[in-house]
Amino acid sequence: MKIVVQRVSEASVKADGKIVGEINAGFLLLVGIDENDEKIDADWLVQKIVNLRIFGDENDKLNLSINDIKGEILCISQFTLIADYKKGNRPSFIKAAKPDKAIPLFEYFKEELLKSELKVESGIFGTDMKISLINDGPVTIVLDSITKI
Repeated sequence: MKIVVQRVSEASVKADGKIVGEINAGFLLLVGIDENDEKIDADWLVQKIVNLRIFGDENDKLNLSINDIKGEILCISQFTLIADYKKGNRPSFIKAAKPDKAIPLFEYFKEELLKSELKVESGIFGTDMKISLINDGPVTIVLDSITKI
């Protein structure tokens, strides 16, 4: 799994012109699922995300986690993160998990995030979505799952 973590002041996602998910301060997560990813990858990433200290403390040092600030999470499935771009100019997405594997793993990932007792919203898998965000900082981190490190 590959996840782009964006620290945001607010974010929302629209599908078919309607807002289907929105959050205040927290993380916008763009989630790419590889054909070889498993629950162990999701579990490891959930722990990294909920404990990632990229929010400012009283001294403006990045010492606080999303749990510390009681932040919110917006998850967006994004298969294009798994692009193979090394050959030619048109990226290949052949290594991205197919929906029969990606959907259950994405749902599992969200369920595990919910165990942190934070608000977790998401877009609609496989839908053309419009995402709005105010990137805070900006602070953006790219995480790869444990089996890729």
